[in-house]
Amino acid sequence: MGTTRTPRGAWIEEGLRALASGGPEAVRIEPLAQALGVTKGGFYGHFRNRGALLAEMLDTWERDAAEAVIEQVESGGGDARAKLERLFTIASSGAAGPATGVAAELAIRDWARRDEDVAQRLRRVDNRRMDYLRSLFGAICADPDEVEVRCMLTLSVRIGEFFVAAEHGGRSRAEMMELTRRWLLR
Repeated sequence: MGTTRTPRGAWIEEGLRALASGGPEAVRIEPLAQALGVTKGGFYGHFRNRGALLAEMLDTWERDAAEAVIEQVESGGGDARAKLERLFTIASSGAAGPATGVAAELAIRDWARRDEDVAQRLRRVDNRRMDYLRSLFGAICADPDEVEVRCMLTLSVRIGEFFVAAEHGGRSRAEMMELTRRWLLR
């Protein structure tokens, strides 16, 4: 009976979990193997080295954080307003995988401050997100300045809401996010 190899995707997923919990320094082959319940020898059947794993983790994040979300929004059809509603629902659902979760997003943003290659990827993802938002808000708003402001606010709220610990005058965070969504779509 042959040995079952741990799938490449499992290494990437576990790497993203480690990144989310401890930054790029936490992405180490031996602890990943332990978390997967395998020997580290299996790692080298998939990746040349740790750098190759990190690159594939970033590829996965880049694809999942932008293109996969856009595909999911587009697949539901409808007009721009319906697509924005779907996008806000997806973004607030919390049903994210390791590549699209908040912790991974924040870890990658922190890493990008220290690594220009990661910063370039982050710019690509944010630019893709902004371009998509522009296409949607541009369909419901004629003023290009207002379109840009709505796009900037949407992306800022998506990322920044996790840094804000303020209370909202008796409103829950969910209620505040709903009011924000309604304001952006007015």
